[in-house]
Amino acid sequence: MPKILSVSTYQPPYTFSQEKTASLTRELFKDTFEDIERLLKVFQNGDIHTRHFCVPLEWFSQQHSFEERNNLYIELATAYGIEAIKACLSNKIYLSKEVHPSEVDGIIFISSTGVSTPSMDARIMNHLPFSENIKRLPMWGLGCAGGASGLSRAYDFCLAHPAAKVLVLCVELCSLTFQHDDHSKSNLIGASLFADGIACALVAGDEVDLQPSKEIPSITATSSKWMPHSEEVMGWDVKNNGFHVIFSKDIPIIISSWLGPFAEEFLLGNHKSIENITHFVAHPGGKKVLNAYEKTFKFDQKKTEVSRSILKENGNMSSPTILYVLDQFMRGSCTKGEIGLMAALGPGFSGELLLLEWK
Repeated sequence: MPKILSVSTYQPPYTFSQEKTASLTRELFKDTFEDIERLLKVFQNGDIHTRHFCVPLEWFSQQHSFEERNNLYIELATAYGIEAIKACLSNKIYLSKEVHPSEVDGIIFISSTGVSTPSMDARIMNHLPFSENIKRLPMWGLGCAGGASGLSRAYDFCLAHPAAKVLVLCVELCSLTFQHDDHSKSNLIGASLFADGIACALVAGDEVDLQPSKEIPSITATSSKWMPHSEEVMGWDVKNNGFHVIFSKDIPIIISSWLGPFAEEFLLGNHKSIENITHFVAHPGGKKVLNAYEKTFKFDQKKTEVSRSILKENGNMSSPTILYVLDQFMRGSCTKGEIGLMAALGPGFSGELLLLEWK
């Protein structure tokens, strides 16, 4: 089965406490919401302590055109993506020897916070010595599900090409989508939750002869599910000045009623049950989302403590977040034979599940 050989994460340069971002939001929205102090409790109650951004805090006090935001996205996504790839291919925690970019057979680029043609993978590849014959698969619009979906597509590729090595690169600069003049509650909630993040994973087929430095997970099965007529659950409303967040308050309810049967069917089809799961590698969409996971699967908080830790220190970074969680599990003391369930949800409304086994 295809295996995840290495993971890397890259931290953007500006780090702020949740108190600082709440103070700025109060200043920006105090004349719009009469009950601003009550609404700002979302900053205190989300179990987020710090977040990391690609721009300084004062950037949010100014208005910025869609063109300015997107140009900055292209510039920074290129720079950060290069660093994440280099770190992934040379990560001594997982790899006994470095992988040269020319050895990579495919690259899957995941993002939903900026647009570019040629796609960002082509821009990034011009700065690293990749093969001219590399297969490219840019994926846009999957939001929080993107990292898990990227790993699933890398799994598919490596099943078809067992000698292949595939990079999954997730770059989300959510801060650049902040709308200074959007006075909706969705924008306020987004301002309390989302952050910037970059992560990269290297997936390899069965015939790749690279000895890892420690136990690593193989992907043994994947599954995708889509909910018809659910466009208003989460996503972007694209207007003249950029992306405006769509964020339904019903997401935790949807998880409770929809994810459970999806996961049960997936596990049953692979001769497993939720009791067989040692590690729950969950995208931490937010505190309420993690609570809904626990309720759905009857987990205690020990099963979600890694996801909660990533949320606490980084916020929701959309697609890269699941790779941050995976990195923590892979760095830990996972042992041979242990089973993991990876889960992420995103616009569509859709879900992605992966079954992992440490080997």
